[in-house]
Parts: sequence; structure tokens; C-alpha cells
Amino acid sequence: MNPINELRFSLSDQIDDAELSPARVPLALLGQFQNDVSEFLKGSSRDVDPMQVQIAIEDGSLALVASELLSATSLWHDLDVLQQVENLDKIDPKRADVIERWQTAAHQFPHRRYAVGERAYPKMLFVDAQSNFRRVEEDAWVVVDKYLYGRVVDLGGKTKANVHLELEGGITLKVASAQELLANEDRNRLYRPALLHVTAEENLHTGELRNLRLLAFERYEPSYDEGEFKRMVERGTRAWADVENASEWVENLRGGHR
Repeated sequence: MNPINELRFSLSDQIDDAELSPARVPLALLGQFQNDVSEFLKGSSRDVDPMQVQIAIEDGSLALVASELLSATSLWHDLDVLQQVENLDKIDPKRADVIERWQTAAHQFPHRRYAVGERAYPKMLFVDAQSNFRRVEEDAWVVVDKYLYGRVVDLGGKTKANVHLELEGGITLKVASAQELLANEDRNRLYRPALLHVTAEENLHTGELRNLRLLAFERYEPSYDEGEFKRMVERGTRAWADVENASEWVENLRGGHR
């Protein structure tokens, strides 16, 4: 059989000081591993149909050998990428989810190790406590200082005080606050427009905000005075009364006409 037609998935661990094996494996762990292997094979493009894949269970650590994978183009591409970098943003998102779950489990259980590779090929992909597979986008969060304007739709909290601020467009942000800050407010903020001074973490790629914390309610009371607006229009009209062509006059000031 062509060696690149087969892929071996193995899971090793210690359960009650005994090595994990097909004869000794918790049912939940077996089911999760089988689901992970199936999801990894399919990916998002589903260029592998698990119903058409032959699976063999090997002795030793819990190992599943999948065959009939010769046409799985994206599968082999993603494995090649993972052999070179630990950036999960560069592979299929479904497969990245699987590797992320394995990495989390390996950090929780120090004896846990996942391995993926071709049976006849010595280079294997290992996910264990020493590996560091991650989504690089998760590292793109920076601390920012911002002013947010919106309408306060909820306020307070018995143990964890916060402010729910509805922005223009309907998005609502939950902003943590010190109880003393809300208690010392001298006006009712609920269901009223407000300008919040906050700290937060902002994603450099998406602009998403998280871990918002209120620093202060700022004074912000925009108003429209129709009488004042009319007076400004009248003053401007009088000032421009002797200018025949306003746009040409502006161009001349800018040096547009030579």
C-alpha cells in the first residue's frame, strides 16, 4: 500500500499509573478521541468522507490508522504546515479546533501526548505539554484607553458591578465597574445617553473589545440650539455677500489658480 495513503493517530497517557491502551481506556476519552480523529480527517472542506475511511486499532498506545486518504489534498497540506509552524491560523479551522483541544488537554494532563503521522514516515506531529500550538490572532490583543458613547441599559449588580452600554447599531457592551464608582454618581444614568471612559483590551485585527472596565462617566451633553444656528448662518451670509463665486475664491486662497 502506498505509505502516503495511510495516517496514524495515537494517544498516549497514564490512567491510574498504567499506560493507556486499547484494553484500558476510559469510554469518554475513547469517544472524544474518535470524534477528534473524524473531525480532523474531514476538516471544513470535507475532502475526506469518514464513512469511506478504513480504521485499524493498533496495540500499544491507543492508535487509530486511517487509510484511503490519497486524495485528501487539504489534509496533507495542513499536516505539512503543522510540521513547520505552530500557528493554527494557517490551517483549516476545523482541524485547528482539534489541535487546540489536544493542546489544552496536554497542558492539563502532563502525560498526555497526541501524535499524527504517516505510518512509514519517521517525521511525526506531536501535541504534548512541550508543544505550543496556538492561534496567533489570540496574541493580537493590546490594552487601550477609550471613550465610548451610547445608552445605559443596565446598571449595578449585587456582587459584580457593571454597566451595560448600548452603542449605536444595537451592540451592547458589558463594562465592569467598582461599586463605589456607581454609588458615588450624583445622577441617574439608567436609560440615558452617556460617555464612558474605559480601559479595555482591543484586538488589532478585528477591533473587538474585551475585559472592559469603567474609569469614569464623562460630561458630554451635546445640544442643538436652532436659534444660535440661524444666527451663525446669517453672520456667514453677510460675510460672504460680496463674494460672487465662493468656490473660486477658496481655490484662489489655496493657490489653485496661478
